[in-house]
Amino acid sequence: MDKLSADERLTPHHVSLYITLFQFWNLNHFRNPFSISRGEVMNISKIGSVNTYVKCLKDLHAWNYIRYEPSYNPQRGSKVHLYRFDNADDKAHNTSSDKAAVQAVRPSINIVNNTKPENKERDIPPPHESVIDFFLLKKSGKVEAQKFFHHFQSNGWRVGGRTPMRDWQAAAEKWMLNTSNFNNHEPRTHLNTNTDKNYSEPL
Repeated sequence: MDKLSADERLTPHHVSLYITLFQFWNLNHFRNPFSISRGEVMNISKIGSVNTYVKCLKDLHAWNYIRYEPSYNPQRGSKVHLYRFDNADDKAHNTSSDKAAVQAVRPSINIVNNTKPENKERDIPPPHESVIDFFLLKKSGKVEAQKFFHHFQSNGWRVGGRTPMRDWQAAAEKWMLNTSNFNNHEPRTHLNTNTDKNYSEPL
């Protein structure tokens, strides 16, 4: 936050986007890289323009706040690496146009082996706290997070009871969607009649 407040190049959009990416990094247990969805990030960061969103991403990349790897594939999320700023002994090269001093950055010490498939980075089974944080981030309740966690914890984190789960966050979003649809259904009413009703009588 000290670095953000001291950087006069940043706008509120830059700050909002960085805080949103930091939250995703937190949910990924500070491992790099992690995947992002443009619509999801724009919604949380309250950025309404795609052009503004892309410009801010590229700016944060150019100014050494993040490393952005666009996928150019709507079926696959882009990759983002976030840096740590807590080690003043490291040195970084200045790539900004104004030649201002850039705080040293170093990749997270929790970085995973990038040769592993992406689904291995999802932590199956996920920590209980991560599930709760994810549900709260999606504006769902803590009770639903606990239902989701204990349901799949009891069946060995298998989808449909058979297939090993590959992406718990996607499964959680589907769980929340199904819960929302179920809650929107109105209860059915049934016609109650006495067993000795005389059906010859007019209604």
